Amino acid sequence: MSYKVPLKVAEIQLSYKNKCKAKDRPQIRSSRDAYWILESNWSDQMALIEEFNILLLDRSNRVMAMCPISKGGVSGTVVDLKIVFASAIKGRASSIILAHNHPSGNLQPSQADIELTKKFEQAGKILDISVLDHLILSPDGVYYSFADDMKMGL
Repeated sequence: MSYKVPLKVAEIQLSYKNKCKAKDRPQIRSSRDAYWILESNWSDQMALIEEFNILLLDRSNRVMAMCPISKGGVSGTVVDLKIVFASAIKGRASSIILAHNHPSGNLQPSQADIELTKKFEQAGKILDISVLDHLILSPDGVYYSFADDMKMGL
């Protein structure tokens, strides 16, 4: 049996477009800093649909980018670990902050949120990309931080 090898294959391009100087990037010193950056750049659908975004940070915890990962329905969104870390690697991030919103306003993390956070922490250790926090944002202007609640590193 013989197999034909395709002559044309997909091409992958890496690009990085820096819009500001490193010294001008906002620095994350607390969950509050991360929240303000996320909330300021979140879509206008926070009360309508669940979304998942990440912040890409350099070695000084300065924000290099906010990267949208997924949009879902009113009660969930699918988050692919490969897409998150591909974005972090492509963006040359030293660490990341995970974030999603709960349109209901309920800030209590679900069991799925907790398990997802653990999974990301483990993958980050293997890739040498620290997962510093996972924030849940509410349309009511408040947030929950896994790091502040000591649920990171479980």
